[in-house]
Amino acid sequence: MIFRSGRCQFNPRILYFRLTQNPSSRSPFHTFSSQNPISFTNAANCCNKFDWFSSIIGVNSVSPIFFMSKNPSYERNISLFRSYCSVEKSDDGSGEWTDEIEYLDESGSIIYSGKGLRSVEPGVDDHVMVGELKKPFLNASAVAKIVEVVKRWKWGPELETQLDKLQFLPNMTHITQALKIINESDASLSLLRWAKRQSWYSPSDECYIMLFDRLNRDRDFNGIQSLFDEMIQDSSNNGVSSFSAYNRVIQYLAKAEKLEVSFCCFKKAQESGYKVDTQTYNALMTLFLHKGLPFKAFEIYESMEVAGCLLDESTYELMIPSLAKSGRLDAASKLFQEMKERKLRPSLSVFASLVDSMGKAGRLDASIKVYMEAQGCGLRPSATMYVSLIESFAKAGKLDSALRLWDDMKKAGYRPNFGLYTLIIESHAKSGKLEIAMSTFKDMEKAGFLPTPSTYSSLLEMHAASGQVDSAMRLYNSMANAGLRPGLSTYTALLTLLANKKLVDVAAKVLLEMKSMGFLIDVSASDVLMVYIKDGSVDLALKWLRFMGSSGIRTNNFIIRQLFESCMKHGLFESAKPLLETYVNSAAKVDLILYTSILAHLVRCQDEQNERHLMSILSTTKHKAHEFMCGLFTGPEQRKQPVLSFVREFFQGIDYELEEGAARYFVNVLLNYLVLMGQINRARCVWKVAYENKLFPKAIVFDQQIAWSLDVRNLSVGAALVAVVHTLHRFRKRMLYYGVVPRRIKLVTGPTLKIVVAQMLSSVESPFEVSKVVLRAPGDSVMEWFKKPIVQQFLLNEMPSRADILMHKLNILFPSSAPEVRSLSPPKPLMSGKAL
Repeated sequence: MIFRSGRCQFNPRILYFRLTQNPSSRSPFHTFSSQNPISFTNAANCCNKFDWFSSIIGVNSVSPIFFMSKNPSYERNISLFRSYCSVEKSDDGSGEWTDEIEYLDESGSIIYSGKGLRSVEPGVDDHVMVGELKKPFLNASAVAKIVEVVKRWKWGPELETQLDKLQFLPNMTHITQALKIINESDASLSLLRWAKRQSWYSPSDECYIMLFDRLNRDRDFNGIQSLFDEMIQDSSNNGVSSFSAYNRVIQYLAKAEKLEVSFCCFKKAQESGYKVDTQTYNALMTLFLHKGLPFKAFEIYESMEVAGCLLDESTYELMIPSLAKSGRLDAASKLFQEMKERKLRPSLSVFASLVDSMGKAGRLDASIKVYMEAQGCGLRPSATMYVSLIESFAKAGKLDSALRLWDDMKKAGYRPNFGLYTLIIESHAKSGKLEIAMSTFKDMEKAGFLPTPSTYSSLLEMHAASGQVDSAMRLYNSMANAGLRPGLSTYTALLTLLANKKLVDVAAKVLLEMKSMGFLIDVSASDVLMVYIKDGSVDLALKWLRFMGSSGIRTNNFIIRQLFESCMKHGLFESAKPLLETYVNSAAKVDLILYTSILAHLVRCQDEQNERHLMSILSTTKHKAHEFMCGLFTGPEQRKQPVLSFVREFFQGIDYELEEGAARYFVNVLLNYLVLMGQINRARCVWKVAYENKLFPKAIVFDQQIAWSLDVRNLSVGAALVAVVHTLHRFRKRMLYYGVVPRRIKLVTGPTLKIVVAQMLSSVESPFEVSKVVLRAPGDSVMEWFKKPIVQQFLLNEMPSRADILMHKLNILFPSSAPEVRSLSPPKPLMSGKAL
């Protein structure tokens, strides 16, 4: 109810008024009789013609109006009114007062008359009526009222009910300003969600930004994600994009290292068609790089290029080192060139990352070019850049360039660190440049760095490899004085050097020091022993073995066998027998190869004393072949079976899958021995059984009636002679008894055995002609030759006495027939008689 201003004379205590109105427009004011007085608390202010009522134009400035009846019987009608919009609209929809309102004094005189207030609906109208004039609410008052309600009710249905009762029509400006004042995130969210259900709502980027800032301040990332989804839905429903808010959310989540959530929001923004700014791309790429996912960061970078978003300087500074470190040097170089074309100056970190990555990738020319370009840009190369360059060139073997960079680093005022000294020393030492390595080593000690065991080891090992015993021992003593513990490789290199220099006593001293350091020295001692064995220093090897025994150091059976064979080769049979006894007593098995090698020495032996030693050694082996040898030379009474049966029984016990090569070796040596001993019949039995067991499957070939041949190239001398006699005997039986005569007969001997076989056959006037590697004769000529009695006697009984002379010359004609030092591995098939 509005009182027009103006001076009046009336009783300041009691005021009467009378209303005359259209019956169609009922108002709560009609609950009061026009005869009833209205009492005012502060009537003194009414002297200015009700000037105090002008305050109702603002919402927060509306003063309470107390209506009190003079008659107590009407006190039940007393009401407190702050609303100016309680009247419903009339049927014609005008909703205005149509009659005059008369204001009376105590005497009933009319003080003032005029139209009343128009009814205003809460939440619909944004004004009040003062008479016929529309008076809008002040924005500040509306905002203050909204803030008051929100701060009081916070959230929930009560808040929404109070907001629905607002006596003015809010708009998004009111909501935005209210959100700036409200500091609580929950209350702000409640206000925004209430506003989104109103018809006048329109999406506001500013509102969302304020809410996201508030949630980020409270570290409520679940709330950020929920509000982001609401914003997506809100934007899609209203066709409005929140450019800044989208980017703000992704940046907040990325900086909080919410990897999956931030990337999910990024994908949703892309799918919705919203533009992502450069800072957001940078935040995401930084997050993925920090999480160790460079390829995901590069994927975002590629999407950034596709979106046409320009890279800023921070993006270049971020991506170039990351691309370089991940090995994508071409992409890093491309960005580097692009950065320079856009007149952006790369920082020292960009140059350093390119130099380091290109150097490690072996692109030394490109690396040094970037280094010089950094200098050209006025940047002072860092110590890290120098270190990476020197490492790259040193590891690539370009030591001259590394030394030049080393000098440049010193001139630039940088002090080489411990690792760089070690790298320079070790790289030069391993490349054989010991003078430079030792010079740098001394500089390192002067600089106050204590060399590491690896530095000492590299120097010592290279001095050892170059044979410099004095320098190696000085380094070893210096290392011991410094309190450093040499490694196993250092001890091994030093012991090998001392062994090669035949310094047995010094090597023994170093080995015992190695033992005191806690190393297991059995292997190292055995390695030294092998050096002496391979070098042929049998005396030193035996001396070292005695030292090992006195020090309680054990060696393996392989080395014992190697030393035994070396002693046999050098004729030290007395020293060889204890070694073989040790070998046998340690549960090692003497195989057929080892036994045959001893038998080969017996074949060549011409000294009676040595023969006794060798026979003793053969018995020490306890091999079944030795029992066979003893039984072969006994009579049938003792054997209780014929020679051929005895030989067949022995060869049936051989495992040909594992020992076929060893069995061939044994047959060759055994036939040599039997021929030398004059045991031709026994030799022929051995050959026959060996051929039956297919030890020499391709020796005899029957090509029907065209050609018959015998190949003895892979046999020893004795085996070849026995094979020729026995095979010619077979050919004779087939030709004479069956009447089968081939066109020709060949004896394939090879250049070595050709002379021996030819001389043996020439003693009985054979028809065989000698060529380079073959003895051949026509079948008819051989047939006639077989009919001679001397030939029959020769083939059936024994060789002529002239053969004894030939066999006596075996050591002269075939010096290479002596057994070599053999390993434990099965030998290759014997290739010729000179293998014995």
